[in-house]
Amino acid sequence: MVVAYLRSDMNDDLSRKGVLVHEWLEPTGGSENVFEVMASVFPETPIVTPWNNAPGRFSPARVRETSLAQTPLRHSKPAAALALPFVWRSKALAASAEWALISSHLFAHHLRVAPDATKLVYVHTPARYIWSPELDPRGAALSARAAAAPLKWIDRKRAREASSIAANSRFVRDRVRRHWQRDAEVIYPPVAVLDVRRSADEEAWQHAADGDVVAGLPEEFLLGVSRFVSYKRLDLVIEAGVATGLPVVIAGGGPEEDAIRSLADGASVDVRIVQRPSSAVLHALYKRATALVFPAVEDFGIVPVEAMAVGTPVIGVGAGGLLETVSHEETGYLLEEFDREGLQRAVRAVRELPRDVISASADRFSDAAFRSALGGWVDSIVPQASATRA
Repeated sequence: MVVAYLRSDMNDDLSRKGVLVHEWLEPTGGSENVFEVMASVFPETPIVTPWNNAPGRFSPARVRETSLAQTPLRHSKPAAALALPFVWRSKALAASAEWALISSHLFAHHLRVAPDATKLVYVHTPARYIWSPELDPRGAALSARAAAAPLKWIDRKRAREASSIAANSRFVRDRVRRHWQRDAEVIYPPVAVLDVRRSADEEAWQHAADGDVVAGLPEEFLLGVSRFVSYKRLDLVIEAGVATGLPVVIAGGGPEEDAIRSLADGASVDVRIVQRPSSAVLHALYKRATALVFPAVEDFGIVPVEAMAVGTPVIGVGAGGLLETVSHEETGYLLEEFDREGLQRAVRAVRELPRDVISASADRFSDAAFRSALGGWVDSIVPQASATRA
């Protein structure tokens, strides 16, 4: 068993105030981006995380790592997953905090707090590995299946410890009710719609090191943006291009890159891979695309909202978070299946959609909207937390 601790010289800094908690800190990732905004709402509150692989995100003095950071598990999330339920139960992590605000998509909500402390949980998703393996094939691994039954029991038990829960979408709220048997508020995550829009309008890509990518784009193309992992279904983005005869641009990176490149090489249309684009180039890709094709079933889906911020319509699956962010035949087109006829119909439809309407629809998911909703939720339960808010 891995025993977690905080260095004793940092433990007193938690004082009798609050602590912010996240599953782990990495350079990229949707939940990390949400947590960064969350942390900016409470800028003086210390952060606890199993490991910090993104030292540039926060002041080093603010982040407290557990002993897991000193092991190879910090570089293997699937392996670390089995240790984390034990790590979060260490008494040292938040023993002196009056309240804890936890950002959870795996087991961070298992955090042990003092008996009289308030525990607030912002849920990106109940752990897909154990609760929804149909949405994440990694849950089909033998080790994940073997651990699912006992982990479900303990996961539900820890969820009952929360003073209050907020979910990042109605889709996730419904799963919280079903899996944890708890109710939850809905607070949509922050999307940097103004920054994306400004960057695209100012054509910031011209000053980016990888700006030549934009200069060589085809006049029309379908865009796919995500990590290169199987459940993101980037193969269907390529199929959309084949079905409609449009070129395809796929932006991102990850372990399935070789498989994606193999599919691209065999496609009957031009498929370009843009590996880990800069923010400026990504924003330019959004703006120039005929449509963003987003086949994955996501809990919320930040990428579609970023695309809509610059007026680009979304073609996606009519399930999950897209049902809350994309309005069918108004800001995009939602399909039951990604078949040839449906994709052709979708592309014809989105070409006619007014881009100004699409752009305006993204504003309800802005940073400002999230900050207001999050701060109001925390203040309503922990009034003293308002003194630490930005």
